[in-house]
This record gives sequence, C-alpha cells and structure tokens, in this order.
Amino acid sequence: MNTNLLIIDDDEVLTSTLKRAMERRGLEVSTAMNGEEACLALKEKAFTYATLDLKLEQESGLAILTKLLEIQADLKVVVLTGYASIPTTVEAIKRGAQDYLCKPASGDDIYGALLGNNTEEVSIASKPLSVDRLEWEHIHRVMAENNGNISATARALGMHRRTLQRKLQKHPATH
Repeated sequence: MNTNLLIIDDDEVLTSTLKRAMERRGLEVSTAMNGEEACLALKEKAFTYATLDLKLEQESGLAILTKLLEIQADLKVVVLTGYASIPTTVEAIKRGAQDYLCKPASGDDIYGALLGNNTEEVSIASKPLSVDRLEWEHIHRVMAENNGNISATARALGMHRRTLQRKLQKHPATH
C-alpha cells in the first residue's frame, strides 16, 4: 500500500523535522508552505495523509481543509495548532479532519493520529483565550465560511475591508 504524507506548514524548521520523523516511519513525504501549494500537490497526485497547520500566514487552515477534501475526499487530515480551543477543534472535525493535535506534538503522536490510533483526548488550555486570540479565531472562522474572500468576510463582520486587512496584518502567523 502506498502511504504518502503531505505536510502543510509555513514553519520550515517544524516541516523539516516532521518530514524526517515521518520518513523514518516509512512514509513518502511531500511538503507545501501554503494552501495554494497544497492544492496543486493534491491535483498532481493522491495522498494518503496530510498534516495541516491551523494558521498559515494570512490563511486559515480551516478554509484550506475544506479545499483539500474537495480535491480528495478520502484524504486523512490531522490539524496541528499551537492554539487549541474547543471551537476550532469542533470546526476542524466537522469539516472532515481525522484528528486535531496541539503543538508541540511528538512524531509518535502525529503518526498515531494519521493512522487513527490516538485514543487520548485533545488537551485544551484551561486558561481563557486572550481577546486578540478570540478575535483572530472569529475572523478566521468567518473567513473560512467565505472561502477566504476578504471582501465577503468584511461584509459578514460588518467592517470595512481595509480595517479587516489591518487586523489580519496586526496578528501575523505565530506557532
């Protein structure tokens, strides 16, 4: 059985480390730095698995997840994030993610999630999210609902498009 993995993450160090760890476990690994690269890779060949960072530069991993599964419905996707929350976990699973892991996650945890072997529940920080983080999650959820369209997202949020763009620039991607 051909088992290959597409790692979608804009953190080059994490991508390189994860790639080596998964290759040691026998997977053929390709990488993509953003949603566009990931979609192109999926159109070129079918993958068994994918890992997807929830926050890629100005892209929402949730919107990318939807696009990936439109291209290949049987793709097993594990969402990785440095900011776990109940709403994003639920949304990722509703959109078709196989699992959702908090960074940093070990190679064994990620491999187990890809294979569907994880039995542990996602641990979510008990301290409340910051207002900035809640705003980021809300904006990106609405953006995902609007397929990444900035103008449609701004209308849905009741704000000017330029204001939304400033907010997106104010919160650069962090892992």
